[in-house]
Amino acid sequence: MKSAVRLTLGAAVAMMLTGSLAAQDVVRKTVPNSPIASSVQVPANATTYYLSGMVPSVINKDADPRSPQAYGDAEAQTINILEKIKASLESSGLTMGDVVKMQVYLVHTDKVAMDFKGFSQGYSKFFGGSQPNLPARSTMGVAALVNPGWLVEIEVTAAKVAK
Repeated sequence: MKSAVRLTLGAAVAMMLTGSLAAQDVVRKTVPNSPIASSVQVPANATTYYLSGMVPSVINKDADPRSPQAYGDAEAQTINILEKIKASLESSGLTMGDVVKMQVYLVHTDKVAMDFKGFSQGYSKFFGGSQPNLPARSTMGVAALVNPGWLVEIEVTAAKVAK
């Protein structure tokens, strides 16, 4: 009888581990009329990917590479960075829909006003709309980034549940 109980208990635990737990997905709590999630819950069975902060690539080779003219305005820089993030994710079998957390650094000084609107316009091309999985997001105004031409730096965390 003890063997039957152990077998049944073992089968129940195995079913829980392979069934209901494996079926758990990333849960996003959205904010009405907002392009971000208020929170994202990642289940224990997900694989988490941390991408280092990315900065824009030069788009105007004739401009001084230490000037914003070499990289574009905040919207252009955001699009450029998110394209790079998208490519990096895809190389690991992920999509932008797998991003669960985003940290954004926007330059904001007496000489350069933070262009949150430009950032938001670039961001909305990747999140919301046809790609509804919104990340939890923090946006910080910073005095400077490593290159004075950079107005935006973005780092993300992505998570994927094995199916």
